[in-house]
Amino acid sequence: MATQDHFVSPDYYLLDELLSEEHLLIRKTIRDFVKKEISPIIEEVCQSCTFPKSILPKLGQLGCFGSFIPSKFGGAELDQISYGLIMQELERGDSGIRSTASVQSSLVMYPIYQYGSDFHREKYLKKLASGELIGCFGLTEPNHGSNPAGMESNFIDKGEYFLLNGAKLWISNSPFADLAIVWAKNEAGRIQGLIVETELEGVSAPETHNKWSLRGSVTGELIFENVKVPKENLLPGKDGLGAPLGCLDSARYGIAWGAIGAAMDCYDTALRYSLERNQFGRPIGSFQLQQKKLAEMITEITKAQFLTWRLGVLKNQNKATSAQISMAKRNNVDMALSIARNARQILGGMGITGEYPIMRHMMNLESVVTYEGTHDIHLLITGLDITGLNAFK
Repeated sequence: MATQDHFVSPDYYLLDELLSEEHLLIRKTIRDFVKKEISPIIEEVCQSCTFPKSILPKLGQLGCFGSFIPSKFGGAELDQISYGLIMQELERGDSGIRSTASVQSSLVMYPIYQYGSDFHREKYLKKLASGELIGCFGLTEPNHGSNPAGMESNFIDKGEYFLLNGAKLWISNSPFADLAIVWAKNEAGRIQGLIVETELEGVSAPETHNKWSLRGSVTGELIFENVKVPKENLLPGKDGLGAPLGCLDSARYGIAWGAIGAAMDCYDTALRYSLERNQFGRPIGSFQLQQKKLAEMITEITKAQFLTWRLGVLKNQNKATSAQISMAKRNNVDMALSIARNARQILGGMGITGEYPIMRHMMNLESVVTYEGTHDIHLLITGLDITGLNAFK
């Protein structure tokens, strides 16, 4: 069932005046793409729990993959605010679509660019940027989610190759990925990254079924059984837990923007509905309790917009800290969840149907609030940052 997309972006404090002409053009380009290519199909995609692979080359052509990667490696060489705006518009369409682009950009292309060799950059980045190759990121394990340092995946030096064993869980894109950035422990117990092409013998990626969330994104496992990984596929630029966490910083930053997109879509839908739906002889938007909900929504969106814009400025200046990124991710996803729930109430029973995007956004955000660091873990990151006291141990 094709859905008409009448979205109008809220800008209560005229934040657009702080964006460059290039920023506005990039946002319009992605917004138009979402309205034309994503919105008409997304409800059917999510109802059937499939992923529209046909959009992958289109996302590549638009620069949605690795937008901040230098052009000589196939990226669009855009700034961090541009990357954020792309994530915002994609998630306004659907969190699952944004997840696919976010993983490709921040969790696959970023570590290859930052930690890889010139050989790796030349071999993979252009094909990843175009969507010819799709990647995934293997950090979380069945027994280790919020505590990735406890990972059990490991590899040993066999002379001509590394022998990799282990398993990863909740991996976006893995069932159809061409390669995986896999984090595992070497024989000394030190975490290192490997580029693992999924066609290697011993690699399997079973799909995760029965999801009520991110149904427009493909999720799976990564299982490694005596996989012979070429030694040249080791990422030499950085090791230790800080290496994958650096990737997560980039991904969390994109999520902070993306969540605003989902929140804006819910708000715009609820506002429009409140002006069209009549009860007791007048639009429901004229009643105090509905206005309270809408007023609180636009307030929280506006606050999140400025928090994230400022974070983008700091990112462009290489001043943004991991703790600042953590705060924005936690705040904005929590904000978007609250707005989705209140918007659903404004729509009443219609809010649970696929005729409107709100329930889909709400279910998606229940995953987003957990992945890339749970809400509680991000609270503790902020707590550590402001007190200097580690509550994790």
